[in-house]
Amino acid sequence: MRDRTFAPSRILIYLIVLLIAAAWLAPLAVVVLNSLRTNEEIAQGSMIGWPQHLAWSNYAAAWSGFCVAETCAGIQPYMLNSALVTIPATVFSTLLGAVAGYAVSLWRFRGDSWIYGIVTLGIFLPQQMRLLPWTIVLRDTGLMNTLTGLVVIHTIQGLSFTTLFCRNYYVAIPQELIRAARIDGAGFFRIFWRIILPLSPPILVVTVIWQFTHIWNEFLYGVTFTTGQQQPVTAALIALSAAVADIPQHGVQSAAVMIAALPTLLIYLIGGKYFVRGLTAGAVK
Repeated sequence: MRDRTFAPSRILIYLIVLLIAAAWLAPLAVVVLNSLRTNEEIAQGSMIGWPQHLAWSNYAAAWSGFCVAETCAGIQPYMLNSALVTIPATVFSTLLGAVAGYAVSLWRFRGDSWIYGIVTLGIFLPQQMRLLPWTIVLRDTGLMNTLTGLVVIHTIQGLSFTTLFCRNYYVAIPQELIRAARIDGAGFFRIFWRIILPLSPPILVVTVIWQFTHIWNEFLYGVTFTTGQQQPVTAALIALSAAVADIPQHGVQSAAVMIAALPTLLIYLIGGKYFVRGLTAGAVK
């Protein structure tokens, strides 16, 4: 029979893990509770407390009633902006990263290691270093203050991560499959679509979750290269904060934060287990 007693060391490990989880979840708990409290209740008490009455009206106001940047339509249009940027940028960067990862891992050519190193070098460059080059590119292409410009930025910026993930996954695929396909007359893209892509769902789930979360939560490019009605939801939240600076509306602000965070929370809750599987699928060869 299995021993169910707990050693002191195991109890200590559980306590440490619980403390770390509580520290991570405490800010989220404060935001959730405040999103259900009225402004008067928060003003009379403190930012930390249980709601006396569930103020669901905060969510309605944050979604479609509150004024953001002199437009009283809530964060609804900015959520749409974020979706119009995040979805195509995630799809494009994932597909291009899969092709690039396949090229440098299984379709070897002279200089492939140098190209792979240059592409992945983008992971280590801070975003602030890229602002001036992107300003010049968007200005010269006429994409400044457009959602298309943000799609281009996030697609190219995401290539470093997606290429890295896909390359590390594809190196575990036996080279014999590629050689056999070449003998049968298959070319670069036919091998990719017929052999590599059907084997790729685990790592593609990883890249989709990673890119979607990163792009949706990104703030610097959105606030730098867009203004007004073209801004994503992360930049709109700052505008909402500035709009209520004289009379703080913490309940509405908290509700807006929860609404803005909902898509990334849902995609991770739905695909979280596949994310872990995909990361470990190419760990051993």
